[in-house]
Amino acid sequence: MTAPGQTQPVTTVDDPTSPENASSRRQPEPSSSSASASELASTKISLRAALRQFPDFPIPGIDFIDILPLFADHALHTKLVRALELQVLADNNGIKPDVIVGLDARGFLFGPSLALRLGAGFAPVRKRGKLPGPTHEAKFDKEYGADGFQIQSDAIKKGQSVLVVDDIIATGGSAAAAGQLVEKLGGSLLGYLFILEIDFLKGRDKLNAPVHTLLRDDFKVTPN
Repeated sequence: MTAPGQTQPVTTVDDPTSPENASSRRQPEPSSSSASASELASTKISLRAALRQFPDFPIPGIDFIDILPLFADHALHTKLVRALELQVLADNNGIKPDVIVGLDARGFLFGPSLALRLGAGFAPVRKRGKLPGPTHEAKFDKEYGADGFQIQSDAIKKGQSVLVVDDIIATGGSAAAAGQLVEKLGGSLLGYLFILEIDFLKGRDKLNAPVHTLLRDDFKVTPN
């Protein structure tokens, strides 16, 4: 009740539909892209510093880069998976793949962990005769002859977006075979992601989707 001549008090309600609140809601929040880029850059420095180099392995004249220290230490392992996650999001404008395909065998080291971080499934591509049930196969050439990769026929559903991952891209033959398998199953190939790259072998030229390398540098490495 209000006395005669008095004005009814106005109760303000934080109405999300009011023009004032709608305006404030529409104001863009500070972008996290620069923070993510900074985190990725600093993480790459620590990851690169942890790599070990072995001269003349496995043959004279080759400086071998060992990525296994990245998995031996819990903190580094965590940073590696986080860096790979950030790299995927940066490379694909925030779009996450439906499936991560990991190549036999080092793609198995981090592919499943990356898939968990991205909310994706994981599908292994293995050497011939290692997978049970119906499979699809793609052949590729290696330095010492032909080889083949297989994937289970139901590993990828038609239309699913797929990212292929491995530790190193060398000649690109095995990665290209994995890409062929993705397409045989009706998957949409988003691209390829590697930890290291042997630049002078130009393996990325054989691949028909975007190629990204986490620690691309002037390392003189050899596939293993």
